[in-house]
Amino acid sequence: MPDAISSPRAANLAWFALTILCLVAGGLAYLSGAFAFARGVWVAGALPVLMALAVSIVRRLLRRDFGVDVIALLAIGGALLLGEYLAGMVICLMFATGQVLEDYAERRAQREMSALLGRAPRSASRYEGDGLMQVPAEAVAPGDRLLVRGGEVVPVDGYVDSALAVLDESALTGESLPVRRARGELVRGGVINVAAPFDLVARASAADSAYAGIVRLVAAAQRAKAPSTRLADRYALFFVLLTLAAAGAAWAVSGDVVRALAVLVVATPCPLVLAVPIAIIAGMSRCAARGIVVKSGGMLERLAQGRVLFFDKTGTLTSGRARLVALEAAADFDPAEVLRLAASLEQASPHVLAEAIVSFARQRGLRLAVPADIHEEHGAGLVGTIGKRRVAVGSHAYICGHAASADWVDGLRKRMSYEGAAGVFVAIDGKLAGALLLGDEVRLETPHALRQLRKAGIERVVMVTGDHRDVADSIGDALGVDVVLAEQAPADKLAAIEASRRHAVTIMVGDGINDAPALASADVGVAMGARGAAASSEAAGIVLLTDRLDRLAEALAIAQRTRRIALESAVAGMAMSAACMIVAAFGWLAPLAGAIVQEGIDVLVIVNALRALRAPPAAAGTPARLDPADASRLMHEHNELGSILDRIRACADRLPALADAGANIELAEVDALVRERLLAHEEDDERVLYPRLERILGGDDPLAALNRTHREIRRLARLFHRLTRDAQSLPVLPADTVRELQRILYGLDAILRLHFAQEEELYHTLAEVA
Repeated sequence: MPDAISSPRAANLAWFALTILCLVAGGLAYLSGAFAFARGVWVAGALPVLMALAVSIVRRLLRRDFGVDVIALLAIGGALLLGEYLAGMVICLMFATGQVLEDYAERRAQREMSALLGRAPRSASRYEGDGLMQVPAEAVAPGDRLLVRGGEVVPVDGYVDSALAVLDESALTGESLPVRRARGELVRGGVINVAAPFDLVARASAADSAYAGIVRLVAAAQRAKAPSTRLADRYALFFVLLTLAAAGAAWAVSGDVVRALAVLVVATPCPLVLAVPIAIIAGMSRCAARGIVVKSGGMLERLAQGRVLFFDKTGTLTSGRARLVALEAAADFDPAEVLRLAASLEQASPHVLAEAIVSFARQRGLRLAVPADIHEEHGAGLVGTIGKRRVAVGSHAYICGHAASADWVDGLRKRMSYEGAAGVFVAIDGKLAGALLLGDEVRLETPHALRQLRKAGIERVVMVTGDHRDVADSIGDALGVDVVLAEQAPADKLAAIEASRRHAVTIMVGDGINDAPALASADVGVAMGARGAAASSEAAGIVLLTDRLDRLAEALAIAQRTRRIALESAVAGMAMSAACMIVAAFGWLAPLAGAIVQEGIDVLVIVNALRALRAPPAAAGTPARLDPADASRLMHEHNELGSILDRIRACADRLPALADAGANIELAEVDALVRERLLAHEEDDERVLYPRLERILGGDDPLAALNRTHREIRRLARLFHRLTRDAQSLPVLPADTVRELQRILYGLDAILRLHFAQEEELYHTLAEVA
């Protein structure tokens, strides 16, 4: 709706009531024979709308902003000048009706956001001494122990300190089902406890909690400028000139000015002016319901046109948090006991890796002891007493000051460098007991999200990171991104995005302060998470309130559907109006009848635009059948690759007995077979075969498990290639290298055989479906 009637909602309802009242009152007076009074009532109802339109157009022109509402001004003014008072009143009702419908869409959008604001926690139950004290949420400090009763909102971020918590996280994540959180798991403020009371240890104050950041973002989005109507304004000048030309031609040819008025009446641009912003507002509402804050309608439109996607690695494609990924224990130590003792000692350290180790041990259900006699060397490690045992944890150099190194350490450190993992070594009673490997794991939803984004039309995926090349390539290979840009400073990220923007609409996804320049430079900046004070959230045009990358795929799908509905509504409305203009130009449609027809067109296109509020209908089913000839061909390919699997297993079996030169030749040949045959086969499956199977199977990502297996195959193949390449330069293969090569080869053999069996069963099942 144009600015002319963009007053508060109560005033809009008053305008709507006034136009109806004047239209009905004038109609009754006309039917009773009081023709002059009826005309006066209609003029009295139309003049305020005419004046408001005139003021709006002048204001827009002063801003050098040209819109299509000039047609409405001419139509209403012309109707009054030519004595078509009822037609003018109907046009006014058309505008008032459109405003009420737009208000409805805005209320739906704000309802999703206001639900977040209304759930902001106000108070907390804090343990003090032997009892509980009700305190304001702002008074909670990190380390406070709180009680969260059933039905209460969790006041701050914290860790569960009871056996179990069952939570409604829908306000933050959009997930409708309750979520179970075990002892030691992180819970974010703003979620609701839907089961028994539980204890919570505060991790942050209320102001620093995730929910407070969400509230700040939502409040800023509500204060922001109304969604852009740029999509409508692109056609404004063309449509105005077309309308004026048609009206002028009708008048010139017929000599009847009423025909020109009829053309203007049916050209009144409500379909163009209303349909686009209503659809965009509706799309923003859908995004808000899924935990996605879109700061402007123009941003939603640009997202729909995105074709190139840049991802930061840490915190975006990966979790951004250290997690224990492997535990290595010496032969005479129990791995669980090594973890328990290390985690018990790490409770005394503020280091981020210490937090990850303690959290992992608690998730395993280990009972941690209180450390004593602690001595810490910052940045290196710490030593202390756990029960009757003396334990040291830290870097390899630090541990060597407390225990002798071991033969297996060199191989482990090489593996750490390949995988980009950090190692925390553990010594117990003066002996090297093991090592804990920590890494930044790929998010569980990342592979699925990338596949969904490609389906939605993303043509090129680029991973940009400041990490070393080896680490970046490892993650990029596992995820199948198109380009990996490693060792990038913020200025380098900015340059890469600016270069991409010259060729296609570019989306940048990041979460760190160093991503802020790139987020601001991209056509669409998307920030992960809800830390309202973070520079990334401030610079981005879209913020995912929950740290789930698959929400970006949802946002893209919503944006594309919203833009499609907006274009459908605008184009269909203009086409129907153009057809009516032709009819009116020939004198077959009077101004009053044209106004009524145009009102019907308005209702149709606005109702269509409101479809963007609803979730899209389920995709139509596809025939659940694979051609038997295709199934036979695929199984034949597996049979041909079977000889390579046999070669992998044979190489692993006899590797220790081979002479060093023979071992290097055998390893190089197997490596070439794996990379040139097996990996090529798996990549072809993902690119060509799996999309066909997904269409047959239906549902949401039906081949997620098989795609996950492909990632593990690529990871093992990359490790094997690196070890094989390094072995070529060694005169003698160390025993630990031989064992690591055997471990990888046996793993590849097992996972490939299982994967082939799963695929063959799937092919056979789909080929047998009638």
